[in-house]
Amino acid sequence: MPAVVVVGAQWGDEGKGKATDQLGSRVDYVVKFNGGNNAGHTVVVGEEKYALHLLPSGILTPGCTPVIGNGVVVDLEVLFQEIDGLNARGVDTSKLLVSASAHIIPPYNRTLDKVTERFLGKRQIGTTGRGIGPTYADKMARVGIRVQDLFDASILRQKVEGALAQKNQLLVKVFNRRAVDIDETTEGLLAFAERLRPMVADTTLVLNDALDAGKTVLFEAGQAAMLDVDHGTYPFVTSSSATAGGACTGSGVGPTRIDRVVGVAKAYTTRVGEGPYPTELLDDMGERLRQAGGEFGTTTGRPRRTGWYDAVVARYASRVNGLTDLVLTKLDVLTGLGTIPVCVAYDVDGVRHDEMPADQSSYHHARPVYEHFDGWSEDIGGARRFEELPVNAQRYVLALEEMSGSRISAVGVGPDREATIVRHDLID
Repeated sequence: MPAVVVVGAQWGDEGKGKATDQLGSRVDYVVKFNGGNNAGHTVVVGEEKYALHLLPSGILTPGCTPVIGNGVVVDLEVLFQEIDGLNARGVDTSKLLVSASAHIIPPYNRTLDKVTERFLGKRQIGTTGRGIGPTYADKMARVGIRVQDLFDASILRQKVEGALAQKNQLLVKVFNRRAVDIDETTEGLLAFAERLRPMVADTTLVLNDALDAGKTVLFEAGQAAMLDVDHGTYPFVTSSSATAGGACTGSGVGPTRIDRVVGVAKAYTTRVGEGPYPTELLDDMGERLRQAGGEFGTTTGRPRRTGWYDAVVARYASRVNGLTDLVLTKLDVLTGLGTIPVCVAYDVDGVRHDEMPADQSSYHHARPVYEHFDGWSEDIGGARRFEELPVNAQRYVLALEEMSGSRISAVGVGPDREATIVRHDLID
């Protein structure tokens, strides 16, 4: 049985939740290994639509154990709000496991995130303001608070005090805000301890034991390759490792245990927040894609920026993740277009680049070089076999497969859980 990593192959919002959910019925564990509640997955099951932010998509699959790995940053208030919301809708969340080594988002980091972003003015990154970046910064500066710290009040207070020694100076003297109270913060975090305790585990041991026992483990990325802190469009990125390598560091499972890496990409592209985006459409066509695709953030509600499929990005994502497969989503959104452009290269100051430019400045100046494909008008929502797609839709998919560096193993033709054409089995 394999260990499978599912990652976003663009700038996020590609439909990883749906892909993970579909695979979830065939896996024993689904692990979220990076990020926090700064991204969302929308999963449609029958007539029900679920918006997940912090919880792994496997939470919706009976019999599957969902795991929040050590690489995730956890807002405890959001965690329990999400659990309570699912419980109220009849979803069983009792199998959820949370790594004792995952870092907690304290309330002062949400404050710092928001005031820092405003302070940047025109140089804003486009953060969600949920404290994700400051919490990862604390982790690297070794002043972070981990889940396990909640179970020792003395240690917790010491860590809060140590973190606030510097942060309060920043809040008061730079941002003209009031200082954060140490005792109030500590007590607020301790209030979650007893409810959280039954969920906490050494998830590294649990997952490795599961693989030893022949169980199937699926690792689910938050965000996507182009938002990875190392490999994305820095500095307009998230604060964690959203590529396949992050699955290992964010879960404690070694790279030799990973059998398959599945990238998820839309049949066009979107991104949220600031940063370069060569194929972005700022016209009526961009709005058409936004409305037809429902391109509004699951977590923030912000309108997503929209553009044509970028094969340069897809090849790059394939390379840095070591993709074995691609899942192409939202092909149905393109129905009705006469011609569909695809970016096959970039023009940077008159020089053609078939691969991602190596420096930030060049990427900011990149202009798309398009190849155009004939569209289709037939409704494809009911297709369940590749041969049932219109000929032009088939040609489009095959062209993207050739350009993108990975085989396209599944094609999404609608929002429902079952609205997918499977070309190659992702778990075999």
